[in-house]
Amino acid sequence: MARTPGILARGPWQPDQLDVCWRAEPFLPGQSVTDAADVALDELRARGSPSHDGLAARLASFEVDADKLKLELQPARWALRLVPSDAARSLSVLCVVRDAEGRWLAGRRAQWLASWAGRWALGAGGSVEVDEHPAQTMARELQEEWSVDPTSLSIEALVLLPSELALMVGQAWLPPGAVARPDHEHDDYAWWPAQIDDWPREADEPLRRVAALFSGQ
Repeated sequence: MARTPGILARGPWQPDQLDVCWRAEPFLPGQSVTDAADVALDELRARGSPSHDGLAARLASFEVDADKLKLELQPARWALRLVPSDAARSLSVLCVVRDAEGRWLAGRRAQWLASWAGRWALGAGGSVEVDEHPAQTMARELQEEWSVDPTSLSIEALVLLPSELALMVGQAWLPPGAVARPDHEHDDYAWWPAQIDDWPREADEPLRRVAALFSGQ
């Protein structure tokens, strides 16, 4: 699946419009990628991360068929996603969170994390576990990171980053009165205004591009 970085497929799709099948055999990278993953994992542990290597999902192939997005996934070493130049299409999810007023949930990520350490990010995200449906990953991450359950969740896009990390982007809406409680992966959080132009200074350009792309603003 040779693809140029960018949007691979554009939704929205509901979770039941996402068909997922798994290959039985795990992905085996080349030795140079394996070595780079070992180095990146050692650097992560040196920062105090409790992360342990294991297996997670890799995007083997995809197809847009009528009103469905079909994914073929396979187990792959989790640490491959840490390789900055060849993440082997390791699959992660990002689910932006909106409240009933349209505001955006943003959190500053702790310094020990594997990705976006010390930076502000939207919503919740993480790796897709083996045999897990990516929409279930989004719901799980929302509960683990923010202790929230959405009233609706949609799959907005499948994206390939320059690092060869595959990213599934979703959007979740919370019911009126919902309270977000950050976990230990965040050292600060805020509700940013519904209008992106009114966001604070810490909302950097990548976050604004993501929000503009998937909110229609």
